[in-house]
Amino acid sequence: MLQALEGVATQCVAKQDPAATGQAWSVFLAPGQIVKAARKLYEAEYSLEDIFALDLEEGFLVQYHFNRWTINERVVLRVLIGKDNPVIPSITSVFDGADWHERETRDFHGVVFEGHPNLVPLLLAVEDRDLFPLRKTDKVRKSIKDLLSLGEIESCSAEVEELFAEAEAGEASDA
Repeated sequence: MLQALEGVATQCVAKQDPAATGQAWSVFLAPGQIVKAARKLYEAEYSLEDIFALDLEEGFLVQYHFNRWTINERVVLRVLIGKDNPVIPSITSVFDGADWHERETRDFHGVVFEGHPNLVPLLLAVEDRDLFPLRKTDKVRKSIKDLLSLGEIESCSAEVEELFAEAEAGEASDA
């Protein structure tokens, strides 16, 4: 189990194959747990690499990549939020470097980072603030199960497992 996140309410924790995915751990969280998880990783000397969103059939999957300088143990925190109200707490109070990543994600997808101290456009002109150029149309939007695999599950809620159920069953039948 990923010790750094002890005490954080996770939805799904899974070991990953670093050679295939580039990360050691994948952790799904509810939006309300992201600041606590970021703080725990900060205390365990992880650095924030990036933040971005994927526009999926199920909503926006906001992903946060962290790693350590001392050992290679890359962690991705994943938070699925709805399209109707794409709001998630900001982690700028924990990682100052989240400022630009959150602003960029707001520019391109329209995800609002609640509590961000300066959520103004970073790359787009102010008059284009509601353009969201990386949002997909329904025709080209993919399902989470088409893009990601859970990996080797340590613990997982029924809600997250259900997102991947059809894909996992298909992989088992291919064997």
